[in-house]
Amino acid sequence: MLAAGLAIAVLPSVGMAQAADLDAGRAAFAKCRICHTIAAGAPSTVGPNLHGVFGRKAGSVPDFDYSPAIKGSGVVWNDATLAKFLRDPKTDIPGTRMAFPGIADGTTLSELIAYLRQATK
Repeated sequence: MLAAGLAIAVLPSVGMAQAADLDAGRAAFAKCRICHTIAAGAPSTVGPNLHGVFGRKAGSVPDFDYSPAIKGSGVVWNDATLAKFLRDPKTDIPGTRMAFPGIADGTTLSELIAYLRQATK
């Protein structure tokens, strides 16, 4: 009986932690928003629209002028490939035109990817 009570007591805090992570990810995305949109049907700007990015082949948004490095990378975006790229874009895909230094902090990177997973559906 005590274990069941503890489990119920923990559930709200797990939900709040996930919400905090998404809020932190949304805040981290502020740096990305300068170049990227995420809404369905929104135009690409300096960078491609990220709506539907998970499972998409890099360099495949129609009407966006990608670098040859991105087009030829063969990368399919998922949690792992995004984390690797966003940690250090110029090292991960040499020749990318993405002018972003990367995100060294693992927690911030995880929060950003969690937010993108939810926000780009």
